[in-house]
Amino acid sequence: MASIHKDKAGRSQFWYAAYSTYDNTEQRWKRHFKSTKTTSKKQAEQIARAWEKTGRIGKTGVLTPEAARDVIARGVADVFLAANTEDMPRATAGEWFDRWLMAKELESVASTVERYRGVAESFKASLGAKSKRDLAAITPADVQKFRDAEARIHSRNTVNLLLKVLRASFSAAEREGLITTNPAKRVPTIRATGNEVKRRPFTLSEIRRVLDAAKDSEFYGLVLAGIYTGQRLGDLARLTWQQVDLDKRIIRFVTRKTGQRLELPLAHPLHEHLLTLTSSDDPKSPIFPKAAALATERVNTLSRQFGELLAKAGLIETKTHEAKKNGRGALRDMSALSFHSLRHSAVSLLKAHGASDAFARAIVGHESDAVSQQYTHLDANDLRATVDAMPDVTKKEKVTK
Repeated sequence: MASIHKDKAGRSQFWYAAYSTYDNTEQRWKRHFKSTKTTSKKQAEQIARAWEKTGRIGKTGVLTPEAARDVIARGVADVFLAANTEDMPRATAGEWFDRWLMAKELESVASTVERYRGVAESFKASLGAKSKRDLAAITPADVQKFRDAEARIHSRNTVNLLLKVLRASFSAAEREGLITTNPAKRVPTIRATGNEVKRRPFTLSEIRRVLDAAKDSEFYGLVLAGIYTGQRLGDLARLTWQQVDLDKRIIRFVTRKTGQRLELPLAHPLHEHLLTLTSSDDPKSPIFPKAAALATERVNTLSRQFGELLAKAGLIETKTHEAKKNGRGALRDMSALSFHSLRHSAVSLLKAHGASDAFARAIVGHESDAVSQQYTHLDANDLRATVDAMPDVTKKEKVTK
C-alpha cells in the first residue's frame, strides 16, 4: 500500500511517497521512497497511488510503455484536478486532428489543407480503434508503423513529407498542453540508400496494355485523362461535368497542389470517351463517381488500385501484404511506374510530336517560374494543334512486316 511521509529531518519541504514495484527479474517486491516534488498532501497522495498502481500492473508482466504512460497520465490528471477547478486539457487522436485541421483552414490555402487532411485521415486509419484513445497514448511505434506502410506505396520524399506534417500537428498539440513529447519527432525520416527506383514514363505499348486491363472500369477514363492532360490522380478523380465543355472540347482545372488554373483542349480520344459516359443533370456531379468517393476519403486507396491494375497488365509484380524479413531496407518495394508516370508520359509524347520542352510542361502545369512567365497566355490554336498531334493510344499499333 502506498503512503506519503515528510522528511523527519526537515531537509525537504516536499512530501515523499513510499510505494512498491515488482521486479520480474529478481522475482520479488521492492520498496521505494521517492520525493513527489509537491508540498500538497492531496497531490502527493494521488502521485503515490499512481506509482503504486504502475508497480502492481508490472507484476503481471504486461506493463507496456503505453500502459505505464496511461496510468501515469491518469494519475497526473487526478493531481491536476485536485489543484484546479478547470478540467485538464485532453483530446482523443481523432478529435485532435479534426481540431487541428479546422485551425489550418483559417491560415492555409485550400490545397495545403487538403494535403494535411489526407495525411490526417491516413494516419487515423492506420491507428484504427486507437484513434479514439487519448492523444497522449500515441507512441513513436504508431508513427513508424504508419511511415513504413506509406513507404511501401510512395516515394521516399513523399513519405518524409507525410512525416513532416505529423510532426507539425503533434507540435501544435504539445504547445496546447495535450502531450508532453512529440512522438513523430522520435521517428527518423527515410534516408536515400542509392538503390531507389527511378520513375519513368510509360511507353505507348505499356499504355495500351494498361487500357486493356482497365476496360469496363473508371480507370480507363482516368488513364486517358492522365495521358492527354498530364494532371494528377487526385485532381482527375475529382473532375466534375461543369469542368468540361464537350461542345468546345475544353477541360478546366484548378490544381489542388499549386492552385494553378488551366484550360486545356480535349484530345480526341479523351473527348470521344467522355461522350460515351452518362452525365448528370447536376453539373457538379463527378465524372468518375467511384474514384471521386475514394479521393474524398483517401487518394492512397486509388494509388493502390492503380498498382493492382499495373500488376493485372503484367507491368509490375503483384504486391502482397506478407511481411518481409530483410529489415528497413525492404520498407518500400517501389515500382518505376505509377499513375504519376502518366504525367511524365504526357510531357514525353508532347515533345515527341513537336512541342518544345517548356511548352509541354506548361500544358501539364509543371511548376516553373520560367515556364509560367513565358506561357502565361498560351495561344488556344497552338494548344489545340499540339494536343491533337499526340498519338491515339486507344488504337492498336500497326504491325509492319
